[in-house]
Amino acid sequence: MEENKLKKAFVLFIGLSLVILSACSNKTSTTETGGEAGKEELKDISIMLDWYPNAVHSFLYIAKENGYFEEEGLNVDIQFPANPTDPINLAAAGKITLGISYQPDVIIARANQDVKIKSVGAIVRSPLNRVIFLEDSKIQSPKDLEGKTVGFPGIPLNESLINSMVKADGGNPANVEMIDVGFELGSSIVSKKVDAVIGAYINHEVPVLAHEGHETRNINPTEYEVPNYYELVAVTSDQTWEKEHESIEAFWRAATKGYQFTAENPDEALQILLKNQDESNFPLIKDVEVQSLDILLPLMKSEEGFGSQDQQQWEETIKWLKDAGLIEKEPIVEDIFVNIADEE
Repeated sequence: MEENKLKKAFVLFIGLSLVILSACSNKTSTTETGGEAGKEELKDISIMLDWYPNAVHSFLYIAKENGYFEEEGLNVDIQFPANPTDPINLAAAGKITLGISYQPDVIIARANQDVKIKSVGAIVRSPLNRVIFLEDSKIQSPKDLEGKTVGFPGIPLNESLINSMVKADGGNPANVEMIDVGFELGSSIVSKKVDAVIGAYINHEVPVLAHEGHETRNINPTEYEVPNYYELVAVTSDQTWEKEHESIEAFWRAATKGYQFTAENPDEALQILLKNQDESNFPLIKDVEVQSLDILLPLMKSEEGFGSQDQQQWEETIKWLKDAGLIEKEPIVEDIFVNIADEE
């Protein structure tokens, strides 16, 4: 009888031991992964927009809302700039992972200040910047700007665009009066303070003016010997790319899904954008953003994949900037961009 009691006690001891070991094992698994067993911790990554949230950024908010970033193991922080130069400067300093900026600005920063940044993906593949004037204007081509006043936001690139366009059209740029109007571009042509503006965008100022009852016409710089440069690109520092290229590639996979969803479901995409707008500082007008996205989507598409970049295009833009006197030396083209579509 004593022997049976000992056997029962031994079996009970073994059973309790197995339960305790199993509980410890489960606890260790949960603790080590920071949550449920098998769930990996998300990696933080940040991107700074070029401006306040608007139609061009829809793909990012879609990727976040639909969980595409999380599927790639990323926790993405979307930030707004305090100054136009912040996306490049903060990316170069490693304060953010990625910034959205303009291809000419990337080249100028690298060539003139030796800022160690590179473009990892083209977002908008053609210039949005136009010479814009009221519909009833007598202006038909860049040569007609002779003897006229052209407002611009004080950025030298815009003066170079006018010079190239007027020359290409057989005119004399010296006969065009350039006036710095800051960012009062739309109001400057409506009030007839100037005859035309440059630095205004076909996906923003044009639909805003139309919404206010002012129809306009515009001239595309690329029709007058200005290269078809990328309007918006995503940039990072050389060092960040070297250390975090796998995370950036994962980010771009998710962003590509966001773009594809936006292209296929623009109405739903805009609803998500409007939900994420910076309403207190930069409220969006739905009709304007609908028109904007309609303009943008074809200019974001590439047969080589969303974000793909072409070396010849970079070389042509660099050469134009050099000829225009905006850069003194040409940066090494292989250093200034990576074709993320080839990295996948």
